[in-house]
Amino acid sequence: MLKLGFAGKIARAFIDSKLTPLIVAASLLLGAFAIKMTPREEEPQISVPMMDVYLPMPGSTPQEIQERVVKPLEGRLWEISGVEYLYSMSRPGMGVITVRYKVGQNMEESLVKLYNKVMSNRGLLPLGAAEPQVVAKSIDDVPILALTLWSDRYDHAMLRKVAREVCDELKKSDNVSEAEIKGGLTRQVRVTLDASRLAGYSLSPLQVAGTLQAGNKALPSGAFSGANKEMLVETGSFLDNQEALRQLVVGVHGGKPVYLDDVAKIADTVKEPDDYVFMGMGPAAADKGLTGNRAQDYPAVTVSIAKRKGANATWVADDLVKKVEFLKGKVIPSDVQVTVTRNYGETAREKNNELLFHMFLAAISVTILIALFMGWRAGAVAAIAIPVTLALTMLIFYLIGYTLNRITLFALIFSIGILVDDAIVVVENIHRYFTTTVMKPLEAAIKAVDEIGNPTVLATFAVIASILPMGFVGGLMGPYMRPIPVGASMAMLLSMFIAFIVTPYFAYRLMKGHHESEDDLAESKLTIFYRYWMGRLLHDVKLRNGFLALVVLLLLGACSLIYFKAVTVKMLPFDNKNELQVIIDAPEGTPLEQTARMTREMGDALRSVPEVTDFQSYVGTSSPFNFNGLVRHYFLRKGPNLADIQVNLQHKTERKAQSHDIAKKIRPLLTAVAERYGARVKVAEIPPGPPVLSTLVAEVYGPNDAARASVAEQIKGIFAKTKGVVDVDWYRESDQPKLTLAVDREKAALSGISVDEVAKALRVALAGMDVGILHLPKEKEAVSINLRLAESQRSSLAALSAIYLPGPKGSVPLSQLVKPNQGSEEKTLYRKNLKNVVYVIGDVAGVIEAPVYAILKMQKQIAALPTPDGSKIEILASRQPWSEEKMGMKWDGEWHITYEVFRDLGIAFAAVMVLIYILVVAWFKDFTTPIVIMAPIPLTLIGILPGHALFGAFFTATSMIGFIALAGIIVRNSIILIDFAEMKRKEGMKLDEAIIEAGAVRFRPMLLTAAAVVVGSFVIVFDPIFQGLAIAMMCGEIASTTLSRVTIPILYYLVQGWKERHHIGQHDAAEETA
Repeated sequence: MLKLGFAGKIARAFIDSKLTPLIVAASLLLGAFAIKMTPREEEPQISVPMMDVYLPMPGSTPQEIQERVVKPLEGRLWEISGVEYLYSMSRPGMGVITVRYKVGQNMEESLVKLYNKVMSNRGLLPLGAAEPQVVAKSIDDVPILALTLWSDRYDHAMLRKVAREVCDELKKSDNVSEAEIKGGLTRQVRVTLDASRLAGYSLSPLQVAGTLQAGNKALPSGAFSGANKEMLVETGSFLDNQEALRQLVVGVHGGKPVYLDDVAKIADTVKEPDDYVFMGMGPAAADKGLTGNRAQDYPAVTVSIAKRKGANATWVADDLVKKVEFLKGKVIPSDVQVTVTRNYGETAREKNNELLFHMFLAAISVTILIALFMGWRAGAVAAIAIPVTLALTMLIFYLIGYTLNRITLFALIFSIGILVDDAIVVVENIHRYFTTTVMKPLEAAIKAVDEIGNPTVLATFAVIASILPMGFVGGLMGPYMRPIPVGASMAMLLSMFIAFIVTPYFAYRLMKGHHESEDDLAESKLTIFYRYWMGRLLHDVKLRNGFLALVVLLLLGACSLIYFKAVTVKMLPFDNKNELQVIIDAPEGTPLEQTARMTREMGDALRSVPEVTDFQSYVGTSSPFNFNGLVRHYFLRKGPNLADIQVNLQHKTERKAQSHDIAKKIRPLLTAVAERYGARVKVAEIPPGPPVLSTLVAEVYGPNDAARASVAEQIKGIFAKTKGVVDVDWYRESDQPKLTLAVDREKAALSGISVDEVAKALRVALAGMDVGILHLPKEKEAVSINLRLAESQRSSLAALSAIYLPGPKGSVPLSQLVKPNQGSEEKTLYRKNLKNVVYVIGDVAGVIEAPVYAILKMQKQIAALPTPDGSKIEILASRQPWSEEKMGMKWDGEWHITYEVFRDLGIAFAAVMVLIYILVVAWFKDFTTPIVIMAPIPLTLIGILPGHALFGAFFTATSMIGFIALAGIIVRNSIILIDFAEMKRKEGMKLDEAIIEAGAVRFRPMLLTAAAVVVGSFVIVFDPIFQGLAIAMMCGEIASTTLSRVTIPILYYLVQGWKERHHIGQHDAAEETA
């Protein structure tokens, strides 16, 4: 009876068991179930709890808000465990604190902690501060579907009505969370006051407002009993039509009632526009089936819909689009067009299907490869092992709670090349035993599995040890990439067990008694070639040293590519998306109509770009936000000087240019328009990884606001002058004129009028005031009653002076009570982690594509800038300045994530080295052998770096992951090689013969493994994000296979030869044999 190890025992148990085919069938069914049930998304959902605390304090300056409201509360919020960043801004009348927790914190718990902290410190807020409000926005609030309703027949108001109905219907669908309407005008009753008439009747706007509020009331007053019945009593009545409003008595003058109709014009109409939404068509509109006048901007309204957490984006979006088709002709009139302007369910499905197809392709290619190398029977065995492993890994993903997204699917594709390794080694060895030994097939198969069992287990753990540390990468990128180490490690473990359970079962049945004779001949040719050259390299000192010197030279040459910028480093390259966003900031004080005019001109510029299908202009409001907008707080953008344009492009299969190139083409066109109006414009692309404030962010710290602003302005100048840095802006408003009306307290007191009355009366006159609603139960949206002065009477200081305020001693004109002062609006103040800061932001495109190089380019110029106190600016890469006394600057944005990722991956790589070393020492019971085994790891760079240069690809975070994973694969091959050599030594072979024999016998499976990795990775070379990983795996594997197959035997020969000459390790061996 054979003495069997771990693998042999498993193989013996399952090789003739009836359970084995059932295990295969069950695995495949469970895998199919997992693929069907797992929710699908395009990007992985990262939990980064982000919440805003709004702190209103009307009338206060930014400085006061910062001192009274923001700072006291910030200090308390900074105490919460798990908070990573606190950003705050203090603008006139309002403070906002944004709390960002560490990645991976639970959203609900974080919200409760924050709410609790804010409410328990409510007492810190001074009198005059309103109730704080806590609002959370998470990645699940990003709308997955946007529907734009537009028409050449209906106006903004009518479209709003239709959109409201559509929105209510769509809300009824399963798994829909937030639905929002952008644009359109709601119905409003406008009460336009006449200042001279009010003065004539001795009324003030404030009195009219009070009367309107008091007259629009109805209350249940109780009940009384009589004649055996209970009667309910209600007192008062609501205003429910225009006539009731007209007849409302607002005062008494000369003993007669004054009706509202006497002092105001009343119109049931729509509210004054404070935003506009337009739909425009591009040259490629026909691709989307859009018809209409290409040169016209149509009035539009957009309905955006988010999904519930954990719901399948694809299913939710499909259901909603079906529902809209169903509503056409019922709720949606035939002359209102509905265009889908965002569908993340569709993009998720496409990405998933593409990757599932790639996975299928990789599995098939690898199977064909094995069949070509080792005959169809061996191919068939591998064809069973791969799907079983993938199916079980899918099931594990489903159980862990991962969704099907580009990263999880990628982890599977990435592991196919490595997975087949186990199957190849087992099949190859069984094949060798069948063709070269005289044992019974069953015994031969078990013995074959057992022989390579232990090194396979060790090698599998070596690969796992090389991949797992990547799971501990911190920052935003950590959870984004985590499925790769988790999925690949699981797949490796499963593939090892499948290689011992399933593979022998099928190999034994398919391969016994089949000896492929030509194969042996072919193998011997390869072997003869290998044996001849390996022998020469081992014994010919000059040749050997020459070869090793060449390898070192190649390595240095490859590394120099980074120095000469033939290979550039970036966190992640841009993905090819079907949309872009244009963010427009006109100078403060620009009226809405002027912003609309500029936005329309930008729309005309977009009409010249052939890849544009359509675009939506959002003037005065924000477009439905995406992942970018979530972090950058685009959803807070509201104001007459702000606009967004959502640009939709042809589907990526229908155009040659990548979306990033289109963005580069659009940018100068839009910048030309913006410069004419003195506005700033940014073309925001959806980032491939986690979103950041901007690609380049310079945070300027310093002792006071003036110093920070002056240095920030100079830095902004350097940004603007640097070639390749675009979309430069800073977080500071331009000057906006402001008129302050100071109340003369003495005169006001003598007239019996308070400062509060003057302020409120002016507020009603200028901004208008909603004094209640018209009670119309059938209306979908509330119809507000808005009180305001006529436009002609509120467009200049002289006109405003005509307002009279009644006091006990008669009416007093406003001009006698106030003194006007001209000035400009105060600037918003920003803080980050309790330190005052000014942000300068920019993006990179064109000459420079990676922030690192832009930073290196600008670093010296920034360091040379003069500062108000004459000291040097302290420039930091990864932390805030320790003290704010001197001027300091920190780089943030994409650079910060890049820095974190490469730092953590570097640490992970070091951990990998240590883990592998420990594993190999434990196995070979020797300190030098592991060094020989790990020596070829740097050799992968000989392939990786030139590979990137050839493809013109960035060296990205995914390339680094490929490099680290390769370390495991190479070590695994080396282990199997050297383990075989040591086994032959134990059988009494000479050192050089044992090495050559091991190389010859193991050469074919190693070549095959390498080919499998190359073929498995090839399918993803064209995915922009994972191109780096594919190139790293392919080129690195090719280089290391060709070089390390020769380097390892040479080094092992040198080290072992030296040890034997010096009798190191001899007594250990003697003790072992004893």
